Amino acid sequence: MTTPLSHTAASRPTAPPTAPPGAASAARPTSPPSPARSGPYDRHADQNGDQEGDRHGNQDRPRRGSRQGSDFARLHARIEAAGLMRRRPGYYTLRLTLVGLAFAAGWAGFFTLGESWWQLAVAAFLGLVFGQLALAAHDLAHRQVFSRRRPSEIGGLVVGNLGIGMSYGWWMNKHTRHHANPNHEELDPDVSPDILVWSQRQAREAKGLPRFVGRHQAALFFPLLTLEGFNLHVSSVRALREGHMKRRVVEGVLLFTHIGAYLAALLLMLPPGMALAFLFVHQAVFGVYLGSIFAPNHKGMPTLTGDDRPDFLRRQVLTSRNVRGGPLTDVLLGGLNHQIEHHLFPSMPSPHLRRARAIVRGYCAELGIPYHETGLVASWREALRHLREVGAPIRG
Repeated sequence: MTTPLSHTAASRPTAPPTAPPGAASAARPTSPPSPARSGPYDRHADQNGDQEGDRHGNQDRPRRGSRQGSDFARLHARIEAAGLMRRRPGYYTLRLTLVGLAFAAGWAGFFTLGESWWQLAVAAFLGLVFGQLALAAHDLAHRQVFSRRRPSEIGGLVVGNLGIGMSYGWWMNKHTRHHANPNHEELDPDVSPDILVWSQRQAREAKGLPRFVGRHQAALFFPLLTLEGFNLHVSSVRALREGHMKRRVVEGVLLFTHIGAYLAALLLMLPPGMALAFLFVHQAVFGVYLGSIFAPNHKGMPTLTGDDRPDFLRRQVLTSRNVRGGPLTDVLLGGLNHQIEHHLFPSMPSPHLRRARAIVRGYCAELGIPYHETGLVASWREALRHLREVGAPIRG
């Protein structure tokens, strides 16, 4: 998924770990670490020409004749032997049904209540439901639900474009590049400077609004997330003019159908002031929810630049952060709290990620690869600390 306005050992060590032999520059951040440590759909070549997965970031199968074909291949064999790449149709049938029912219930409540300020509670509820739909679209895009391209794409277009007003093709293109090169400043669009800066190098080069915001971006981060829902919609519409959009007519029809039906419902059912309040609360909750899920995944972890190019296993593990928690955490975060496992095996069904964690964590310990995991609140704290540190050059 996107990170906010980019447009996001078993316990955290007390100091940045030293990368193991062979990790090259993987653990070398481009800015000082914090005290604790700081798409479309066929196979593609990444920016350096490595064939590492299909176009929706499914780097699940190791290449031959490379470090990935050794260290990662052994891990992949263990995961396959545990049966963790098998599809879970029963799980996804239940999950998609429940989210669909919640979506229907939210809009039923909206039309039943009519002109009432209780609609703001409905707006907040639908903001959370939209977040869950976005997580479902994410799983569809990674072919966690269906193994074949066509049903995955159809499901993504229905849930993404029509359901929540977010372009599936735009997000796929962006997310594919993120998965291939996480936290690489030149190759990962999620850490490209925009409103926020993600490294001290970016901070020193920032001008205009990013420079102004960068002075206090840690304090502004969560307030800015209230605009992320709007940002997703605007970016989706703008993307219809981009060359990589192969189904722009279908995407455009579905997007504008969503936008038209959404605005018509608000204006027909509510007076203008109440409609605006509903719109803001709904999109604000949606944006904050998504940002709270995705920001902990990579923000504050080491970033790469230039020719920094560790092998696939280390590239994914060293730039990702897991969030500890139980089954409720898995539901609320869509399984993306197991970010390390998800980046290593993007098409693994999300209910298997928790089981994969023990295998991946143990394997990383065998190789001496740092495996970073923390609690949810601590993960937000680490991300905010990172934002504050990288903004230091702007503050002087």
